[in-house]
Amino acid sequence: MADKITPRETNYSQWYVDIVTNAKLADYSPVKGCMVIRPNGYALWEKMQSILDRMFKETGHRNAYFPLLIPESFIKKEAEHVEGFSPELAVVTHGGGDELDEPLIIRPTSETIIWSMYKKWIQSYRDLPLLINQWANVVRWEKRTRLFLRTTEFLWQEGHTAHATEQEAKEETLKMLFVYQKFVEEYMGISVIVGEKSESEKFAGAVKTYTIEALMQDKKALQAGTSHFLGQNFAKAFDVSFQNRKGDLEYVWATSWGVSTRLIGALIMSHSDDKGLVLPPKIAPVEIVIVPIYKNNTKSTVIIYAENLYNSLKDKFSVIFDDDDQNKPGWKFSEWEMQGVPVRIEIGPRDIKKEQIVVARRDTGEKINVKRNSAEEKIRTLLEDIQNNLFRKSARFRQENTYQTADYNEFKEVISQKGGFIQAGWCGSAECEKKIKEDTKATIRALPLAKEETDRRKCIICGREAKYTAIFAKSY
Repeated sequence: MADKITPRETNYSQWYVDIVTNAKLADYSPVKGCMVIRPNGYALWEKMQSILDRMFKETGHRNAYFPLLIPESFIKKEAEHVEGFSPELAVVTHGGGDELDEPLIIRPTSETIIWSMYKKWIQSYRDLPLLINQWANVVRWEKRTRLFLRTTEFLWQEGHTAHATEQEAKEETLKMLFVYQKFVEEYMGISVIVGEKSESEKFAGAVKTYTIEALMQDKKALQAGTSHFLGQNFAKAFDVSFQNRKGDLEYVWATSWGVSTRLIGALIMSHSDDKGLVLPPKIAPVEIVIVPIYKNNTKSTVIIYAENLYNSLKDKFSVIFDDDDQNKPGWKFSEWEMQGVPVRIEIGPRDIKKEQIVVARRDTGEKINVKRNSAEEKIRTLLEDIQNNLFRKSARFRQENTYQTADYNEFKEVISQKGGFIQAGWCGSAECEKKIKEDTKATIRALPLAKEETDRRKCIICGREAKYTAIFAKSY
């Protein structure tokens, strides 16, 4: 029920946890830092997975699966990679009652074990490009965790591709970044900034990391997906070379890219309200719920009418007929609102007499009367409108909470008092980036691909000519 939810304005963090637990998306595990994804939450992940999987396959990628356990020596082969992940590694030292000859790492990401296999599979330019995706779980030993947003174990997909040329690998990196943008904006209804990460924020072992960044309702940024141009770093570490068309040997070029169950956290924090979860129709496991309203003497008439409507809709939409008579309609309304179902249909005796249904939309709470014979058409239009409205709302929120400044005192005031994205000049130096983080806890979220004029901008810290227009924010 909605009264179980702490209001956003009172305590945003508790509001988020209340929605996760009351909408039955996830629960805390006996293993510290881990979560149990409940059926409602897993249905969301399955919906995301099915859409993304189709998008990946449309771009030529195929699924494979690689081991959970990685030899420690593999992790150590790429120096920047091991340095970046060492604090988060979980290590297996014993198995079957014996100490292992070599410790095994529970995968934090799979570049190393995948590239050890690519060495076996790639000999010629004819073997390229190699376009593989994996749906898997990973473990990163986090000290501070939050359901879906940061847990020790989480589910994700990770794409790993090998190419004959640098240009082809760079094109792949951006292609998959734009796949993520399309998914998050068109299906999840969340407006994002697309850009490159700074050197200090990029993936350990990458040459360049690209990101999509969303702004949550508490005006903190959330990294919603990343795509990495790995250059030849992992190919050299694992000696993955191929014979080119001229007969010469050269190292392959690589990419990796991934999104995780963190997207469920992004979905919650972007759209939900004090009544519970709000889901865009394209990502909702259940699009419509039908709730009959009756008294004993009208029960059979209402149930028959509602059941007929259900039968006419069930092959065209994802719909549930809630004919459970253990709970009253008001309780059901609150429960389905909590779970974020986009459209609720109410049917009572008076509606039957008028040959209509009452349709309530989850995003605005608005109710409309719809003639029974036009229900399918109206509902289809309504679902499209809800989807579009949520994206427009997200885009408007991001725009209204994006600021520009050239004054560092104003920068600090906006970060501390307002939050949101701040667009400012940056000279490109690690020292200036570090000072901003130390002073404000804000980081460079992205160097937008949509280039801004920088010739008149000065670095927000040192006042030197800005090489970049950067987007700063506090983040999850």
